[in-house]
Amino acid sequence: MNLTWLTVDCDDIRHIPKHYGHPTRTTSPIVSTALSPAFSSGMKGFENWLNSHDKPVTLFVIADSLANEEFSTWLTRIITDFSDRLTIGCHGLDHKSWSAWPENPELFKQSMTEAISIISTFAKANFRPWFRAPAGYMAPWMVAPLFECGIIVDSSVNDSILTQTKSGKGNTWQQVRDACSLTGMIEREWLTRWKLPINGPALSKFPLSIIARGAWKKIPPIISSERLTQGIEDENQTITTVYWHILDHSRNRGKWHPPIPESILNH
Repeated sequence: MNLTWLTVDCDDIRHIPKHYGHPTRTTSPIVSTALSPAFSSGMKGFENWLNSHDKPVTLFVIADSLANEEFSTWLTRIITDFSDRLTIGCHGLDHKSWSAWPENPELFKQSMTEAISIISTFAKANFRPWFRAPAGYMAPWMVAPLFECGIIVDSSVNDSILTQTKSGKGNTWQQVRDACSLTGMIEREWLTRWKLPINGPALSKFPLSIIARGAWKKIPPIISSERLTQGIEDENQTITTVYWHILDHSRNRGKWHPPIPESILNH
């Protein structure tokens, strides 16, 4: 049976490639580590949405965000309040777009070792050894260092016609899949439609947003909290992965929610 995995990335505005971590796209760096008003609004909106249903959600957290007291206090509280429904994965140390830079497995491994230590120490029993590449920049050479760091599930492949370059210069998404297979790492790639992205930014960018909403209306049943960890880590379990951002919840005056039909979300 195909089941849907709900995942959310915790990037603030300062983390996006325009402001950090990319060799060519970073044109206006943001130095401040204070939460943006949009992110603070998104945290409230996300929590309100969590209160509207009983389905599990995985948050992919950036380690450097935990140095912010407002965010870390909030995350501690919602982990406590929704302890049986929230799992925490690793979204990197500082949201660097690694595959856009020259290959450097040793530096990447050092960064990931530090990130996993920080996030797992913070989240404790709610941490899972699951990874999502910052901004979806995932190259084949990154798989072995991740596996050596203890990551057993990757959720970075976005095999669409608009994201092919994110697998690194001269690489393909199939090579990322092959690298995962070689190490034994499980790949949970993002749902696409007609080879177009329908997650993350695609949810709000016209005309992709229309395609995305149509695809989300047809997602399979959502995996239960009881089956989540075993299901995500079982290579024989078919999983449909969807994702959005905490920042999305700041849209529509904090009333935005993912376009999941009520019949699916509350089933």
